[in-house]
Amino acid sequence: MKTIFRNAVYVGEAANGPQVHRGHVALDADRIVYAGPAIAGFEDFEPIDAANKLVIPGLINAHTHVVLLALRGSIEDIEGYMVYRYMVPSTYLLTPGERAAIATLACAEAIRSGTTTLVDPLRHVEDYAPAMARSGLRLWLAESCADAVTTEVSRTGYRFDRAFGETFLDRTRRLIEQFHGAEDDRVRVVMAGHGPDNCSPWMLEQVTGLARKHGLPRTIHLSQIPSEVEQVRALHGCTSTEYLNAQGFLGPDLMAVHWSFCTESDVETLARTGTHFVHCPASMSAKGPHQLPIKAIRDNWVHCILGTDNMTEDMFNAMRMGLIIHRGAEGRSVQPMPSEVFQFATTNAARALQHDRIGRIAAGMKADLAVLDLNAPALNPRVSIVSNLVHYGHPGMVTDTIVDGRFLMRDGRLVTLDEVEVSQQAQAATSAMWTRFAREHPDVPLPLIDTY
Repeated sequence: MKTIFRNAVYVGEAANGPQVHRGHVALDADRIVYAGPAIAGFEDFEPIDAANKLVIPGLINAHTHVVLLALRGSIEDIEGYMVYRYMVPSTYLLTPGERAAIATLACAEAIRSGTTTLVDPLRHVEDYAPAMARSGLRLWLAESCADAVTTEVSRTGYRFDRAFGETFLDRTRRLIEQFHGAEDDRVRVVMAGHGPDNCSPWMLEQVTGLARKHGLPRTIHLSQIPSEVEQVRALHGCTSTEYLNAQGFLGPDLMAVHWSFCTESDVETLARTGTHFVHCPASMSAKGPHQLPIKAIRDNWVHCILGTDNMTEDMFNAMRMGLIIHRGAEGRSVQPMPSEVFQFATTNAARALQHDRIGRIAAGMKADLAVLDLNAPALNPRVSIVSNLVHYGHPGMVTDTIVDGRFLMRDGRLVTLDEVEVSQQAQAATSAMWTRFAREHPDVPLPLIDTY
């Protein structure tokens, strides 16, 4: 399909960052073939009047767990041991169909939020990968590998079992075979270690080996929670970063997530190795502003990208919270500027994913775009559109989302998903999961659950 957005305002990329232009953006099949002021030569393209539209690169969510949307509105308001008491058990209590239902709802929210790419490491990914692929989004999927028996950690502590670890490696191999390069390369696989506390040196070696064999980027949670820090210190006598570095796991193909308990020395090591920092500021701030060595991260020029992590797919919120957390490191600073944070969610993320055809609006790039209503109150009055986007943007201003030249949402209506049906199925799946949770884990406090 050939389409041209006429007289749009669009966010292009220049040497000094994103630049706003008035002009036309032409798409031919899955590619952008033109972005600029000329109008001649596109007579056979379907014209779309975009005089009141803003066209931006589709946002890239570099770290999410779509199935954990089942926990939305629950563990944000509970104190304690979230990862191993709630997150891990919930993923095992869902049936394959329920996982697919919740993952599909997450895809619908991402599309409504102008997000075109999701990076999703979790477990049982084979169960819901087909449903995610049908949404039309660009995907990097991963089975989170671990050889500590994660289902036991909250009750009896850490026990390493190589057979348990092989389960995840086998799932990963099947995921690569079935999905890497699928849907005309719209779906890819990324290698994932769950975390330094539950991955032995053997498991880290297996993850890296498979990544090297298939040319895949890697990801891992890093210094995420206190129990991880304590476990790594007890086992290896060092920080999580020092442990990964000793195993040769750090590097420019690694997206390390969170960094909450990294030391300044850790940050220097991560910067030196070219490891990418995936910041999930909104989810990590649910119980107060995310505490992490952000000043050291900025002082060492670490390459930053953004994710939503848990309970939402709203990348506008991630950009806004990221701006606040990063500026707070300098004490009410105006650094970083919104243009830099916008790059965290676009060009920086594309670089970390080793994909040079997404994250920008330019000829030859993939036609992954979000279209916003320039008349949306939050975009007005306009002095700097990018500033408005990062400070005040929200999913309600997105009218169209396009991946590979295909509309996933057009004029505010989802095209690839039935939104009502998706929401109802995800609600049923979530209710069933919490019923099982209460039965299987009677010693774990339940969230406040509505009974209407």
